[in-house]
Amino acid sequence: MSISLKLKHSMQQGSWIRKMFEDGILLKNKVGSENVYDLSLGNPIFEPPSKFMDLLKEFIEAPPIGLHRYMPNAGLDDTRSAIADSLNKETGLPFSKDDIVMTCGAGGALNVIIKTLLDPKDEVIVLAPYFAEYFFYIDNHAGECVVLEHDSDFLPNLSKLDGLVNEKTKIIIVNSPNNPSGVVYPRAILDQLGEKLKKLESKYGRDIFIVSDEPYRKIIYDGIGYEHIFSSHINSIVATSHSKDLGLAGERIGYIAVNPTHHNKRDLIDGLTFSNRILGFVNAPALMQYLIKHLQSETVNVKKYQENRDYLWSRLQEIGYEVVKPQGAFYMFPKSPISDDIKYVEELRENNVLVVPGSGFGSPGYFRISYCVDDHTLHGCIKGLDKVFRKNI
Repeated sequence: MSISLKLKHSMQQGSWIRKMFEDGILLKNKVGSENVYDLSLGNPIFEPPSKFMDLLKEFIEAPPIGLHRYMPNAGLDDTRSAIADSLNKETGLPFSKDDIVMTCGAGGALNVIIKTLLDPKDEVIVLAPYFAEYFFYIDNHAGECVVLEHDSDFLPNLSKLDGLVNEKTKIIIVNSPNNPSGVVYPRAILDQLGEKLKKLESKYGRDIFIVSDEPYRKIIYDGIGYEHIFSSHINSIVATSHSKDLGLAGERIGYIAVNPTHHNKRDLIDGLTFSNRILGFVNAPALMQYLIKHLQSETVNVKKYQENRDYLWSRLQEIGYEVVKPQGAFYMFPKSPISDDIKYVEELRENNVLVVPGSGFGSPGYFRISYCVDDHTLHGCIKGLDKVFRKNI
């Protein structure tokens, strides 16, 4: 056998999101892409803001000298300063460039953070429903994954946290706005989490970090403000990217932000920078760093995503689905009318509607719909969602 047994096992476990996406390709080849309503992948449909395209043209026509050379592993000073300034305005905290490390997307950021913080067999708590790739990221760095259940509103069931934390717990990953539910965690939940962790840190004599995965931070609806994790817990680090808010998923540009009030942040930043290098990222893409320093106040058309949410949520309500109304991101997480979400998803697939079973997010009995799709897909999927629902009630 050419590949390792461990990797082969991981591939067999692979992400349901990718499986449904690949199934969709086969289905489109069979019945025609116009007849398949693919709501499986969170692939942004909107082009980056016009300012991005204008800046890109400028850099192509008159590139700075040394644009494509190596740089410090933490990234360009000017870009890190621009991000720090933006975070200062959002949080009121004294961020500087020395609190920022540029990364290859949020996935790269999470791997760098986990590599930096974990010793072998340390435990990472993930909050269901969760992004399934977390398990692989944690396993990459010899960690163990532990799942905290959610309540009926997809908020973490913090009453069960004490029973999960032990002397090996090092990280809790928070994802808000949440993929797959679209729920935004309120300040009360974050503060309660921070208070519990402070007591548990004292009990076990070690730092326990909240790592906040925030690629959807700027995709929020109904005038809701984003609640940052930094004020809730001093041992906090953000991993984020511009994949979703600027529509740059293919460019792999993101960053890590360390709580500027952390007592040992210099060691943290040094460790993160070293990990960025030895994991093979070396540094984040140079051209994207030059561009995004001018784009910290820009986003894609969030209003259109909200319109998609409103349309889909209203139609699902009319059909009879139980579904929590998303407050952010571009996903919806309805309850399956039957307990076997995988079977239900297969029935939808037979009717040319592609979604992802909730079992892939640690929440059996639900399924994820991605509504970052064109109008043809958004409106065309309703017939199949209605037909399969009525068949199963």
